[in-house]
Amino acid sequence: MSGVSKACCSIPPIVSKGYQPKGEYKTINGLKTYVTGPESATKAILVIYDIFGFFPQTLQGADILSTSSSQKYRVFIPDFFEGQPADISWFPPQTDDHKQKLGAFFQTKAAPPNTLSKIPGVVSEANSLAPPTPSGGGFTSWSILGYCWGGKISVLSSGTENKIFKAAVQCHPAMLDPNDAKNINIPMALLASKDENPEDVSKFGAGLKTDHYVETFPTQIHGWMAARSDLEDENVKKEYERGYRTALDFLEKHA
Repeated sequence: MSGVSKACCSIPPIVSKGYQPKGEYKTINGLKTYVTGPESATKAILVIYDIFGFFPQTLQGADILSTSSSQKYRVFIPDFFEGQPADISWFPPQTDDHKQKLGAFFQTKAAPPNTLSKIPGVVSEANSLAPPTPSGGGFTSWSILGYCWGGKISVLSSGTENKIFKAAVQCHPAMLDPNDAKNINIPMALLASKDENPEDVSKFGAGLKTDHYVETFPTQIHGWMAARSDLEDENVKKEYERGYRTALDFLEKHA
């Protein structure tokens, strides 16, 4: 698939520090959910945050996704960890205590079945926020975009049973398993960092049977589009913007 079309997006200047989110929090399917984007938007994106929850860099990303493309989106980030995300000081783990806390978090709060079971209810209730149409029925399409751990959730949500999402994007995914690729039933973009296993990235891309786009951002760390992004670093800021531009271009073509 060809790369990014320069015409796709008009991304506002990236705010390096002290970002003020443009959206608001609503309770959707019992979960505190960050909601952003025009109320007139007919398409929606479910964003799955990384294990660190509602970080300014992640919320700024959601705001970018909602309004920077010619196609506007209503964007939803549910708090699947219910106010108890992982502590960013645990990663990368420097001590046995950090390793133990991260391991326990992945086995309990971040166990994928806990999140996957909640997604249909979130989407169903969020559809009530779609602009009214003669046919009703909520948003005309849903996409899913996930960071790190959320990348795994986006993959598992795009498998053979998927009837909700039209397109998916993984950003610096954790737990990338090439075996998952053959089950994907929608177009998918994979934006990898230098920290993912290159062989896994390559094999995952090769295993996708749907339209796809795979790119590694070779200067960026795992987490550069979400909580671990140091936007005061000019190169990170530039590649953060390029990552969102690439994701939007893909969604504009496929969602």
